[in-house]
Amino acid sequence: MKLTWYGQSAFKIEVAGASILMDPFLSGNPLWKKSWEGPAEGVTHVLLTHGHGDHVGDALEILKKTGAMLVANPEVCGYLGGQGVDQNNINQGNTGGTVDCGPFTTTFVQALHSSSYGDGIYMGNPCGLVLHFQDDKTLYHMGDTDIFSDMALVNELHEPKIGLVPVGDRFTMGGAVAALACRRYFKFDVAVPCHYATFGLLDQTPDKFVAGMEGSGVNVVVPGIGEAITL
Repeated sequence: MKLTWYGQSAFKIEVAGASILMDPFLSGNPLWKKSWEGPAEGVTHVLLTHGHGDHVGDALEILKKTGAMLVANPEVCGYLGGQGVDQNNINQGNTGGTVDCGPFTTTFVQALHSSSYGDGIYMGNPCGLVLHFQDDKTLYHMGDTDIFSDMALVNELHEPKIGLVPVGDRFTMGGAVAALACRRYFKFDVAVPCHYATFGLLDQTPDKFVAGMEGSGVNVVVPGIGEAITL
């Protein structure tokens, strides 16, 4: 598996048979500082955790350009479908459900956050997304969330080994709480912090998370912007 972080919660996941963009906030992203065309090249799937603009990002343009499969909740799918995304390329699900995405499956799990777009358009409930691959480790993109005790059930049901973890505080859990969540509820091999430094209101480094994970045995990977790493 190859993983690239573009800032905020935007990731590309490349595995056999699939190139996946998750929460593709690219153009307008102060950390990425480039357009969406490069990351979108060859993309087969676009996955969205919820409907906020810094997560939906350039999904509409990417989906129209590439014909990739959209995987999101019904409200997000309905909104983007109404904006011209091909209905044949929409694969919707909701909390607790699992959808077949061809080379992998996506399970929608709880996240503690909110979800709206633009001038308050309702975009359903936020979710975390668990990706099961046939020949790669299970990956859990937490989306935007606080810690919650049912993370223990997410681990029991799915046993994710790679965690993409929001740590920026104010709109999600901060780094120390995120470290507590990872240590108490999961047995990750790799944890990747995200949702920090993009805007001035967020923590500017993942240092609190990194410090909180010391001695955990988890490999905490802090990738550079646009840097592809192999997991």
